[in-house]
Amino acid sequence: MTERFPSPFEVPSPEGASDWTSLYPYGLVFSEDRKDYEDSVFWFQDGMHWPDPLPPWDASIIDLAFGALSQYNSRVFIVPPANGLSVRLLNGYVYLSPVPADPADIEKRAGMFMERAGYYFMNWNDLYDKWMLKVRALVGRLEAIEIEPLPDFEDFSVVQEGHGKTSGFDLYKAYNDLLTAVAEIWNYHFEFLNLGYAAYLDFFGFCKTAWPNIPDLAIAKMVAGVEVDLFRPDEELKRLARLAKESGVADAFGSGDVETTCETLKGSEAGRAWIASFEESAEPWFNFSTGSGFYHKDKIWIENVEVPFDFIKNYIDKLNKGEDIARPLEAIHAERDRIVAEYTELLASDEDREAFQGKLGLARVVFPYVENHNFYVEHWTHSVIWRKMRAIGSVFVKESFIEQPDDIFYMHRGEVHDAITDLYTSWAAPEPARGPKYWPPIIKQRRAMVEACKKQKPPPALGTPPEVITEPFTVMLWGVTSESVDGWLGAADNADGSLKGMSASPGVVEGVARVIFSPDQIAEVQEGEILVAPLTAPSWAPIFGKIAATVTDTGGMMSHAAIVCREYGLPAVTGTSFATSTISTGDRIRVDGNTGVVTKID
Repeated sequence: MTERFPSPFEVPSPEGASDWTSLYPYGLVFSEDRKDYEDSVFWFQDGMHWPDPLPPWDASIIDLAFGALSQYNSRVFIVPPANGLSVRLLNGYVYLSPVPADPADIEKRAGMFMERAGYYFMNWNDLYDKWMLKVRALVGRLEAIEIEPLPDFEDFSVVQEGHGKTSGFDLYKAYNDLLTAVAEIWNYHFEFLNLGYAAYLDFFGFCKTAWPNIPDLAIAKMVAGVEVDLFRPDEELKRLARLAKESGVADAFGSGDVETTCETLKGSEAGRAWIASFEESAEPWFNFSTGSGFYHKDKIWIENVEVPFDFIKNYIDKLNKGEDIARPLEAIHAERDRIVAEYTELLASDEDREAFQGKLGLARVVFPYVENHNFYVEHWTHSVIWRKMRAIGSVFVKESFIEQPDDIFYMHRGEVHDAITDLYTSWAAPEPARGPKYWPPIIKQRRAMVEACKKQKPPPALGTPPEVITEPFTVMLWGVTSESVDGWLGAADNADGSLKGMSASPGVVEGVARVIFSPDQIAEVQEGEILVAPLTAPSWAPIFGKIAATVTDTGGMMSHAAIVCREYGLPAVTGTSFATSTISTGDRIRVDGNTGVVTKID
């Protein structure tokens, strides 16, 4: 492959955002200081997690996240071929590059990895139980952080009880505790995740060696049908829909308006019981972002109850029509067991069959974590983090530092520290703070720059791609393959106008496309349509009972879109790169989840 993508230093700044690098910490942007390195490697844009330019504070999570990922590969478990991922921002978009280990060290690393990863695999359930306790305790500490405006005078109890600390100190500590929790949760996030993928990839490699022609999809289906907490929010919606119907309050949802529905429900004992049941589900299961969980702007179910109410209403409508709203687990299990039995019969020896069953068993044991971490970290924990940041933003609004609470997300992580210190010292003296004059024009300018960045489409990749892309996480999670890179470069030969992606979930469906670009458009999706989107989020699961198939621009075999579609029995093709730019709402298309091909039908 001789063609290349632009160098990160060749991509122009968006009009109106020439100073975009000022939005982010210096270590997160491409720079002349590291040009030799940054020009020498291949970068791909991570549109699966970060499809839009990031506001400054939202970017605070990125370096902590990828630092945690890389440290477990390079310093803790010593993954033989891979150290981690480099991350950079370009015009606000996220780019990643795998960092390989030195080939000369792989044999030494392999021995260390087997010992360390082996301990986790042998004690997985016990360690995972401890992980759940750690994460729930962390969320509890986050929820307990109190953020209050600074008072005119401290309460007399500060003197009587000898507190020794004041409200100014409490505000400063609250933000520090919040940042510590962000770093801590991302350490927990990757404590298990890379090992979960490693176990699956070991199983995947065994299958490819034993049966060279086995489809990737067949391997993925062998671990399907495992119960995971990531589906629990959707299951709670279904439970609440059934409860509404069984208790005779389903008609209250006919208005389609949350306030009207709640007033009607409050008028009866059964309705009040339903509301109480909803509130029980809401904590924690409705701390669920409508997006990837990485943007403060995405709606959270528990804060925007019109979202779960609308899903519940759709499920009630299905129940009224006599439809089954349960996931087709029986069919998934039957297909899973059929494939396992079929391939087991092809193995030549008892030793091979025993090895196969062992690797399959481990893959199924670790698989729940591969999905569950997403709810506990990106959704539940991040939901609390966004709320706490808005509470600090409200303190700044009261002191005229900013105009609205969300303005705080247009400060850097360290700048919030500086603003709190400015507020603290000016309150203590007291004297005029600089913040009310300093921050409003900067926030206005930064908001405009982020919006300007959104108008410039990012290159899908940067630099010279390798001849063959073999790094397994890049292929399996992001769907970045040699074929997709050829497509980005315009080298793919699709004379019939078809799109090629990953065979993510089996089945063939023809239908009308519905192209959406954000969670706010979910309500536009009609029964029986084929969803076409840049990506899907786990919280979109309730519409999978409405659609006929899914097509995405990004994502590989182990992306959330692929996994969720397999669990809901829907055909899916992921990682097409160009679906949303070549397909329009209303087009009739054929989705072949068996071959990974999407075709327009005249």
